[in-house]
Amino acid sequence: MKIKQTFLRSKVAQRIFFLFFACALIPITALVIISFFSVNDELRAQSEERLHQTSKNMAQEIRQRLDLITDELKAAASNLAASPSATSYSIALEAKTELPRILNLVLISEKGEKRVLYGNTADSPGISSEMSEQIFSSDKSLILIQPIAVEQSRIFMAIPLDPEHKNRDLLVAEVRPDFLWFMRDPDTLPSNTYFCALDRSNRVLRSTLLPPTSIPEKALGLMSKEHAGHLEWTHRGEKYMAGFYSLTLSTWHVADDLKLVLSKPKDVVLRPINKWIWPSFPLVVLATFWLVLFLSVIQIRRSMVPLEKLKEGTQRIARREFDSRVKVTSRDEFAEVAESFNTMASQLGKQFKALEAMGEIDRDILSVLDTEKIVNTVVTRIRDVFPCKSMSITVVDTQSPDEGETYIGEDQNGRKKHVEKVKISSEEMHTLEENPETLLISVDENLPEYLAPLARKGIKSFLVLPLFLKESLAGIIALGYVKQPHFSQEDLDQARRLANQVAVALSNTRLIEELNELNWGTLRALARAIDAKSSWTAEHSERSTKLSLEIGKVLGLNQDELDDLRRAGLLHDIGKLEIPPEILDKAGSLTPEEHEFMHKHPGLGARILEPIAAYSEVIPIVLQHHEFYDGSGYPNGLMGEAISQGARIFIVADIYDALISDRPYRKALDRKNAIKYIKEEAGTKFDSKVVEAFLEVMAKEGKK
Repeated sequence: MKIKQTFLRSKVAQRIFFLFFACALIPITALVIISFFSVNDELRAQSEERLHQTSKNMAQEIRQRLDLITDELKAAASNLAASPSATSYSIALEAKTELPRILNLVLISEKGEKRVLYGNTADSPGISSEMSEQIFSSDKSLILIQPIAVEQSRIFMAIPLDPEHKNRDLLVAEVRPDFLWFMRDPDTLPSNTYFCALDRSNRVLRSTLLPPTSIPEKALGLMSKEHAGHLEWTHRGEKYMAGFYSLTLSTWHVADDLKLVLSKPKDVVLRPINKWIWPSFPLVVLATFWLVLFLSVIQIRRSMVPLEKLKEGTQRIARREFDSRVKVTSRDEFAEVAESFNTMASQLGKQFKALEAMGEIDRDILSVLDTEKIVNTVVTRIRDVFPCKSMSITVVDTQSPDEGETYIGEDQNGRKKHVEKVKISSEEMHTLEENPETLLISVDENLPEYLAPLARKGIKSFLVLPLFLKESLAGIIALGYVKQPHFSQEDLDQARRLANQVAVALSNTRLIEELNELNWGTLRALARAIDAKSSWTAEHSERSTKLSLEIGKVLGLNQDELDDLRRAGLLHDIGKLEIPPEILDKAGSLTPEEHEFMHKHPGLGARILEPIAAYSEVIPIVLQHHEFYDGSGYPNGLMGEAISQGARIFIVADIYDALISDRPYRKALDRKNAIKYIKEEAGTKFDSKVVEAFLEVMAKEGKK
């Protein structure tokens, strides 16, 4: 196959190429590894089970052979008891085999005299009185194994000659080791399996593993704790797997227990899997490599042309050419992808226009902190995103959650928006809480009151979008249609996103309103604390502030100027906190020294407010609220336009409230005389324009 020079230059082609290899080689490698360990574990488990079972079977076989010899000795004892004068004994001990099971047979009398009945020697083990007593009291045979050399031992068995007549003679036989340890039966042990027998003291009685073995201490410790099991050990650098079984003889004989160990070389156990791995695995990997290389080249060449077309299409989409289309004729999934791409381009064009409109709405509603402005923006612009016959937005009253104001936007005929008061019942609230995302309502249903203004305009179907803030209903957006349209999930999600943005804007507005209310509440509390300094000035700051705001509105002050005037009015006497009460509440005239001290309170107030940077526009009003227009005021004797406008306004309201209030040194004037005084001082103590605005406010109050 001829491969072009551009092959594998594409990142997608490289990715597909390596993906092919990863998907083919990695699973095969993982499968081989997993199979290797699984087979390895299975071979180990099977070998351990076979070794365990074989050791158990050999233990049972040894016990059966000991029982066989015991039965033969009992038969011999019975014959000897019947003919005690016999000097030799020829019985079926040989069982007509080439080698007998017994090497020697000796009769030991109660007095210790020995008589050879079979064999060539009278050598027999020393049997203690304790052993003899156990034999006669339990009617069991005695089995005694005596190691004589490395991995060599002599095996003796003794039984009472005539226990029924309380005869204390013993019949002792030496058992042939090759009969007991299976040396006469070479097929008893499985291939490549080695046998080892140990006594209670862990001395090796017999071992088929040459040279002589020495069981490690760790393995001996395990065998001392467990009745049967398996272990691994090393002999002369070769690893062995072993199974052991404890042969309990004390139940049937007077004898110590034996430990039987069967071992098999580990490399023999795992030989099948090693033969399977090499050379099969490298050949499989190599064949897979060439097959994957061949298939990946073909697939990459078939995939790159459609991918290039799709790439060009995405680049055109990136340039906002949403009318572009991709044509692929491969008659496979790439053709389906191209068709989906064309559908996506069409939808993107539609969505992009909607997103532009939503972005403009977001900027408009998130850039203002006024609820009414947010509502006006939404009802004016929302149909740029969601075409509808008419729409409304209901803002829930924070103080009365069951009440709200519904703002109805302009309809398609250009009719202007208006506002209606509505009630929200508990059932309607529950329905909105159960449907927090979107809710479709038709006129045929039990129509909520907040939808009634739209229903009166001929609307038959509604898409309702609840607005929740902190799990509480804050508002409701309703889109009205004459006929219920089909909404895709994408349309509903987009409507929900816009509703969430409106909810965020309302939340910001409420936070600012709450913060402002907290700020004004703090200032009012501070003003009352200042006025509480003297019982004669209770609520003086709030009254004079209210009047100064009315005057400022007549003079055309903007909202920021009115807010500064309000702050200054509530704090104008904060400097009196440092004036002693005996001066503030003195009934008579103040001394020159007391006058001088009293005249310091505007400066003291300005100094108190100076660290607050946000009150930089407030400090001049606090400092100058006792400066008269003709320069006769204090503390700096300013005059005319040198006095800030806020101070010129506030001094009129301040003095008017002081005139109509009782003081310790005089009685309050009536409203008429107080107004007369202010009017007479216009142009001297007070700014004439401010006085004119003051008189206008008083005139309005007089008409109420």
